[in-house]
Amino acid sequence: MPEHTIEAVGLRRTYRSRTGWLRPRRREVEAVRGVDLDVRRGELFGLLGPNGAGKTTTIKMLNTLLIPTAGTARICGLDVVRQTWQVRRRIGYVFGGDRGLYDRLSARDNLRYFAELYGVPPREQGRRIAELLDLVGLAGRENERVEAYSRGMRQRLHIARGLLHSPEVLFLDEPSIGVDPVAARELRQTVAGLSATGTTVLLTTHYMAEADELCDRIAVIAEGRIQALGTPAELKHAADGRRVLEVEAYGVADDQVAAIHRLPGVRETSLDVVGAAQLLSVQSDATADVQSEVLAALAGVRLGRVTARQPTLEDAYVTIVNRAADRPEPAASPA
Repeated sequence: MPEHTIEAVGLRRTYRSRTGWLRPRRREVEAVRGVDLDVRRGELFGLLGPNGAGKTTTIKMLNTLLIPTAGTARICGLDVVRQTWQVRRRIGYVFGGDRGLYDRLSARDNLRYFAELYGVPPREQGRRIAELLDLVGLAGRENERVEAYSRGMRQRLHIARGLLHSPEVLFLDEPSIGVDPVAARELRQTVAGLSATGTTVLLTTHYMAEADELCDRIAVIAEGRIQALGTPAELKHAADGRRVLEVEAYGVADDQVAAIHRLPGVRETSLDVVGAAQLLSVQSDATADVQSEVLAALAGVRLGRVTARQPTLEDAYVTIVNRAADRPEPAASPA
């Protein structure tokens, strides 16, 4: 039995498209540019990256939905291209959103239907479904129609569906997207409980606190390549020696953010929308107190709270992604 349940070496995926009619032009987009990855048996592994970084393409190559342009990938020692059906028997795939369930059926009937599709023996279905409903916290609600379920309950049912055939590897692609905070907490507890079953989990998420809480190790992918890999604590070292200033504001302009980014000692800036407000985050050298300069640059902007704190995994993630964006492309090798 191999030590690593997921292995990828030099994994690449290029998309070819054609535009125009009279004078068609062909273009190639290299979505994944040589990913090396290994995930140990029973590990809860996180794959983080911005939109367009190659995260979903990597997942789809690993779970046999896309054929790699180059490189190799193995699941439980099986090649994802040459041994596709054997791989599919050993994996489960859960994606975020409301698709994939039948609203007018009960949770139990949904699981019965998918158990038939997955080839679960009839004599084992009742026991397996009862175990999974208990695992995801839906025992007692299994006879209700799914159309009456909250989004968080639907996502937990999605996880139960993905585990019906007892996969060795479970891919969770942004399972908590659109889920309210209370349901997201329950969902995290469900995911954390999977490690007790010995299932290897590969999780993608945009929520850094979720990754920090759940994952044994994390890989950050950007520009189609793995830019950093390690435990959450190890990744936080990317923001070591810095301080973080957060400013709640209303109406910050792009040129003001650019001016702040040019201040002496400032390393990273980001501006996010949080409800009706904006949240400006400024990373600076630990020896540089830039608060007064930042507030001066925001003259005329209505401000809320101003907070100084230590770096988090999210700050380290921003640092890693920005560093990848600023890094020049490697020169093409001669033909």
